[in-house]
Amino acid sequence: MSPRLTRKLHRWLGLLFSLSILMSSGSGVTHVIMTRTQSPPPAAKPSGALLDAATITVPPSVALAGRPIAAANLRNIGGIPYYQCFVVGQQNLLYLNAQSGAETPGADAKYAREIARDFLNSEELTQTNYLTAFDSEYIGIFRILPVYRFDLADGKGTRVYVSTMTGSVTRHTDDGKQFEASVFTNFHKLGFIPNKDARDWTLTLLTSATFVVALLGIALFFMTRPKKRAVT
Repeated sequence: MSPRLTRKLHRWLGLLFSLSILMSSGSGVTHVIMTRTQSPPPAAKPSGALLDAATITVPPSVALAGRPIAAANLRNIGGIPYYQCFVVGQQNLLYLNAQSGAETPGADAKYAREIARDFLNSEELTQTNYLTAFDSEYIGIFRILPVYRFDLADGKGTRVYVSTMTGSVTRHTDDGKQFEASVFTNFHKLGFIPNKDARDWTLTLLTSATFVVALLGIALFFMTRPKKRAVT
């Protein structure tokens, strides 16, 4: 390959794929900003009032008898103890009143609201979603599903995502923080492309093209460097 052709390829390919370099550098700057403006992930610890063991009148051996339970937690919901049960073959959690042994429909959503209320220290909450799959805001890095989303009426768009399985808030954000996160996702991972296969192939193409442009630059350096004069 002649130096002239190499120079042309380097120039035009560099111009064509410079967008990927700009986006990568932009995501790097955004990431640094986010480390200073975004709060750390909430601690994964159960929230709510202390549980009074004396209020439990139905033991697990009675309440859970005859049910295909894989695991069970003890939760305090509205001052009442409940057995939170993971039933074999079911996605939804089962709640049994630890004072009567009765099944309690709706306890999961009530528990989620209490977690959000205690975290944000406010009753001005609206449940806006229940996620069983990741979306553009609650992405795969948060790992835990399903989660409830609650929005706070504070003018900033504050919202939290709540897992009743862990008894904690899994994500806390607002409009400003989400704008930063969206910029990073769009720049770093081409989040504006909805199809994952198309997104992965585009990222691979851009990264590979940048690699080729860099190789052409190195080759061009050696091909066009001044030749040493012969010693006479």
